[in-house]
Amino acid sequence: MMSQATRTRDLAAVMGLEVHVQLETESKIFCGCSTDSADADPNTHTCPVCLGLPGALPVVNEQAVEMAVMVGKALDAEIPEQTRFHRKNYYYPDLPKNFQITQYDNPICQDGSLELSVSGARRVIGIERAHLEEDPGSLKHEGGSIERAEYTKVDYNRAGMPLMEIVTRPDFRSPEEVRAFLAKLEEVLEYLGVFDAERDGSLRVDANISLVATSETDDGTIDAETLASANRTEVKNISSHKGAEKALAYEITRQRNAIQRGRAIEQETRHWDEDRGVTVSMRSKETQKDYRYFREADIPPLRVASWKDEIEIPELPDARRERFRAEYGVGEETASKLTSTKRIADFYESLADTFDPDFVATWVADLLLGELNYRDMTLSSVDREAFVRLLELVWTDEITEKNAEEIVLRTMLDENLTPEEIVEREGLGKTDDDVVASAVENAIENNPEAVEDYHAGEDGALNYLVGQVMAATGGSADPQTVNELLEEQLI
Repeated sequence: MMSQATRTRDLAAVMGLEVHVQLETESKIFCGCSTDSADADPNTHTCPVCLGLPGALPVVNEQAVEMAVMVGKALDAEIPEQTRFHRKNYYYPDLPKNFQITQYDNPICQDGSLELSVSGARRVIGIERAHLEEDPGSLKHEGGSIERAEYTKVDYNRAGMPLMEIVTRPDFRSPEEVRAFLAKLEEVLEYLGVFDAERDGSLRVDANISLVATSETDDGTIDAETLASANRTEVKNISSHKGAEKALAYEITRQRNAIQRGRAIEQETRHWDEDRGVTVSMRSKETQKDYRYFREADIPPLRVASWKDEIEIPELPDARRERFRAEYGVGEETASKLTSTKRIADFYESLADTFDPDFVATWVADLLLGELNYRDMTLSSVDREAFVRLLELVWTDEITEKNAEEIVLRTMLDENLTPEEIVEREGLGKTDDDVVASAVENAIENNPEAVEDYHAGEDGALNYLVGQVMAATGGSADPQTVNELLEEQLI
């Protein structure tokens, strides 16, 4: 008889995503309220339409529709001849009119795909649909998490924000694939200019997960009937790539453990508690019939299929990555770093017109981005003119690369000083050749054992002598020059 542990090893995870993206329009999707409410007092960016007051009529934001078509083009999706809005009926405190205006059986984008790389392997994730809808308000749980809060406040500033919900096919088999997909999708959306990753709450993920027999997924696909018969859980309120990976890894483990103990998997909706790193049961899983969809009578059908040919989209990440490799001669890994966001790609390309592209690639992809990642900062924190001046100081040999990397760049980011201020304060100007030559002579004279070791072929001896010279010059000597002078003197 097969053990429970053996049976859990014969199960594969099947996952699909519902990704809610806030579109970067100036006003909400069905009214004229501003979307720039990040620092506004609660409930101040509202009107009768987004509050759902009687008699208020919605008007579709044309910019939101254009952005949806752009997303459809980027995902190689079909834009149908006619699309329309529906009412999704349910009660929740953040939904003031007790229904959400969304799209049901006529979404604006259908049957697309997105290709990505996971651990060097190419994967194509199917996009079942992408539709427009309004965001509900936001809830603030006071005194703890959703299950432990003393009370909850509602802010309707977010009600009516334009959302695009991108629904994938159940093509994911691991949390790592989900994280890679979200990163790639965010890249594409940011390049299109329809999405701001730095806006709080701009991307939220609901993930559906089922465990099925591994044999059912051997060819990478899964039969619809098999998937329908497997109880699935929906994990809601995931707000980051890393959070999605962690939430799904936890949920896979939770379900495997439950099956191993002989428990049935309930079809339910669960909340991802980021602080505790666990999923928490919220309610039984709704089905489509629970929402009682019906057509939104106040908004006529949209016929925008021709917009797909009329609306142009910019160069997307994959195309720009390949162009950087061909035009600037950078490697695949460097090109990937330089095109990870449109802002970084634009930043690099503007500098590559002034300096040697290889030189700039090293400074941006390896040094600058590395320091920003370490500090959890973004490129928006960098003063471009100050960074250009730093590159000029290095390029013209006014300071050493070592001091530029280890002192000037880091101090610029930490203290917001100019390169000149840092060089003057730290005394980092290039040391005169005569001073360097004198320091080399002193290092050789004062370290006879290291000289003997060098002549004996010990690798570390030369590095030791270089260190002595650098210490004597306060790190302002050029290491390459020091190496050359030492080798000349030690012949």
